[in-house]
Amino acid sequence: MKTVLLLATLALAACSTTPKLPPLRTVDHLDLQRFMGDWYVIGTIPWFVEKNNVGTMDIYKLRPDGKIDITYAFHKKSLEAPRKEMKAVARVVNAKTNAEWRVQFLWPFEAPFLVIDLSPDYRFTTIGYPNRDLIWIMSRSPEMSESDYARALQAAKAQGYDISRIVKVPQPAAKKP
Repeated sequence: MKTVLLLATLALAACSTTPKLPPLRTVDHLDLQRFMGDWYVIGTIPWFVEKNNVGTMDIYKLRPDGKIDITYAFHKKSLEAPRKEMKAVARVVNAKTNAEWRVQFLWPFEAPFLVIDLSPDYRFTTIGYPNRDLIWIMSRSPEMSESDYARALQAAKAQGYDISRIVKVPQPAAKKP
C-alpha cells in the first residue's frame, strides 16, 4: 500500500498546478566519472519521504553497463540517529550532455533527474525536477560556503524556482585535518 501511495504522490507532483514555465536548462556537459562519489544535500525542497531527514547525502557509482547506482543515506530527525539507506538506479537519457537522467527507486517507475547547475570544479551542484516542486543543492563536503550557497540559490531562482521553499539540511560538521 505504501508503494501505491508513493507512486500516486509522484504522479500528482508531475501534474502540479505550478504556472507554465519553460523547461529547466541542464548544464552543457557533465563528466560522469568526475561526478561520481559523495554529494551532501545542503538545501532542498523535500518530498514527503525526505521530511525530517538530516545528514542526507547521495552516493553515485558508475557501473560497467553505464547505469549509475545511487545510495541515498540519511538519519531520521537527528544526526545521532542510526544511518539509513535507500537504493536506486539511474540511466543517462541525454548522452550529449550526460546531465539528464532517469532514476528508478521502484520498477518500472522512473523520475527525472536534471543537473541544472554545477561548479566548474565539481565542488557543488544542483539537481532539479521539471515542475520545480523538488530541488537538491549538494556539495562535496558537509559544509558549503555561504557565497556558493547564495550562487546556487540565484541559479535556481533564474530557472523559475521559488527559493523561499528551499530549506537547509543539517549536516555533521566537517572534520578538520
